[in-house]
Amino acid sequence: MGWRDLLQATEEIVRLPWVGGRTVRTWQRSFKLAGPLPAEHGWYAFRVPTARVVRVERPVPPFPASLRWAAAGYLVGDRLVPDDVRVETDPRRLLACSERVHLLEPGLGRFTRVSAGRAYEGGPLVFQSEEMPLGPEEGVLQAFFDEKDSVDDVAGVAPALDVAFRFETWRRAEAERRRREERERQEREAAQRALEARMAQLREQLGTGVGRRELAAVDFAEAARSALAVGGAEYLDSRDSYNRGEKVVQFRLDRRRYECTCDARTLRIIDSGICLQDHETGEKGDARFTLESFPGVIREAIAEDKLVVWRHVD
Repeated sequence: MGWRDLLQATEEIVRLPWVGGRTVRTWQRSFKLAGPLPAEHGWYAFRVPTARVVRVERPVPPFPASLRWAAAGYLVGDRLVPDDVRVETDPRRLLACSERVHLLEPGLGRFTRVSAGRAYEGGPLVFQSEEMPLGPEEGVLQAFFDEKDSVDDVAGVAPALDVAFRFETWRRAEAERRRREERERQEREAAQRALEARMAQLREQLGTGVGRRELAAVDFAEAARSALAVGGAEYLDSRDSYNRGEKVVQFRLDRRRYECTCDARTLRIIDSGICLQDHETGEKGDARFTLESFPGVIREAIAEDKLVVWRHVD
């Protein structure tokens, strides 16, 4: 019998949790993970072909004996609030009061008391077992369902359970806030889409006076541009007048700039900015015109050499 006959014939198998990476560790040893990585985080049997290399053999049930106990406390989602925590009232610091627990058993409820361990020094927390409740958990759960702000009326609440309640309450409020913001965003987008569809429909009707006036209610600038174009003028700008329901409009006609005030709904001229008074009767004629007909009035006044401009905007 030679020395080779004394070597162990079967390869070593270790059962450890894997939560990512190419390094697998125990409290005494460290291995490099060779070959394909596991499909997901979990417990695996690793084959040890050499002293510092392992390969994935197969998934295995949890093996808590591979862990050293690290902490006990209450779960909030996948985070453990340990028993030795101090009560923290600032929600922004709640994450600092807890640590993520990996490979949790499915189906654990709110305010469940658990213990967790580590597979190696400084390693991540891994779920170890569910612990017996201490008594006030049911009262705290009821306070959460009743949407209470605190658990001051529940006797015997430990600091860890108090922090877990605050964390869950804050998380629910944040989820509701995001849900409300998303609903409001969707409503705004729906309203904007409806407005855009309505404006597109009205723009198709810009060739009619009725269509332009309907459009003026939602897009005055576009309606004014179309109305002035009927008379051969170029729309430049518009703004709210000092008088409610009126718009001040600037436009260019035959290389000269003019300004007038019109009704924002009917597009009728209120203040033409030029002299439109009948010198024989003394009657002002501004209200007889609209943005469509106003450019023609100006051209007629120029042709008759009767144009008097009160608003100088050149």
